[in-house]
Amino acid sequence: MKKLTWIIAASLLITTAPTFAQKAQSLFNGKNLDGWKIYGTEKWYADNGTLVCESGPDKEYGYLGTDKEFKNFELTVEFKQEANGNSGVFFHSSIEGTKIAGWQAEVAPPGQHTGGIYESYGRGWLIQPDSTKEQYLKMGEWNTMKVRVNGDDVTTWLNGHEMINLKDAKIGEKTGQIALQIHSGGGIKVRWKNIKITQLK
Repeated sequence: MKKLTWIIAASLLITTAPTFAQKAQSLFNGKNLDGWKIYGTEKWYADNGTLVCESGPDKEYGYLGTDKEFKNFELTVEFKQEANGNSGVFFHSSIEGTKIAGWQAEVAPPGQHTGGIYESYGRGWLIQPDSTKEQYLKMGEWNTMKVRVNGDDVTTWLNGHEMINLKDAKIGEKTGQIALQIHSGGGIKVRWKNIKITQLK
């Protein structure tokens, strides 16, 4: 009986033990662009602990991509749109010149679907947040976006509010770089900070 009691207690201990997520990794050191690569001629630079993307004279698309690739992860980033603010966070992406293949969690001015998922050079918009969720974007202030990709399941949050949830087999098949975007057209300036990623098993 004592042996049976011990076995039951041990099994309960195993099933109730907490599972620890992998430690969050900072992708931006606050000082320079180590760990990243610039694509295109638009401006990317560190300034007072923030990462700045700003339109250059060419007013074209530009990207800042990680040296590493990531598959399943939870990414958090803070952004502040100082001018226009049409940008985005790409994942499972690959970049040649300024042509990117992958998926973008949109960062844009009010009314332009921040938190939605767009497939670049593919199917276009896969999902957009409900229009009532546009209120969660604080234009000109600091915002926090979270993007969770686990297999074919993608969820985004903006300032603590779930924006979309999407299941897509094509996303689940891929891996690739994390990349920040600056949109073409000029007049864009966005600051980023606290870019952290936790890889999921």
